[in-house]
Amino acid sequence: MIHDMKPEDMIGDYKETRLALYRSITRLILYTDIETPYPDGKLIVSTTDKEGIITHVNKAFVEISGYTEDELLDSPHSILRHPDMPSAAFKDLWDTVNKGIPWQGYVKNLRKDGGYYWVKATVIPNIRQGKVVSYTSVRRKPSRTKVEECIKLYPTLF
Repeated sequence: MIHDMKPEDMIGDYKETRLALYRSITRLILYTDIETPYPDGKLIVSTTDKEGIITHVNKAFVEISGYTEDELLDSPHSILRHPDMPSAAFKDLWDTVNKGIPWQGYVKNLRKDGGYYWVKATVIPNIRQGKVVSYTSVRRKPSRTKVEECIKLYPTLF
């Protein structure tokens, strides 16, 4: 279940907005301008079911997201959706992986404390007997040049 964010979880001053997420879910988002640098040498890994519900997370994911493993498991992956991310990026992701094709892109993710972190994401459909049954996402440290390109591009895609 996805819940509204809480002011007591925020660090510093924050802005708020309400986001429309997948499957008509809306969520109050509280966010700051505080970036958490992606840690060197780490891979963030998670698996979701076909509906995008998180079924597995690794330690690096827990650490950088600020959520506990229990908070992440059984939650929609969109719990990490930052309001600066254009919906067109997620439409492209879902359109691609639902065809059984891996997707790559740069994503600004929202932390539990309202901060954010950038990733280079690769989402791989897990196919069994010719059907997509789940997805595995592997995130790595993005180049700062690509992040700067996305910072300029993404506001034009809304």
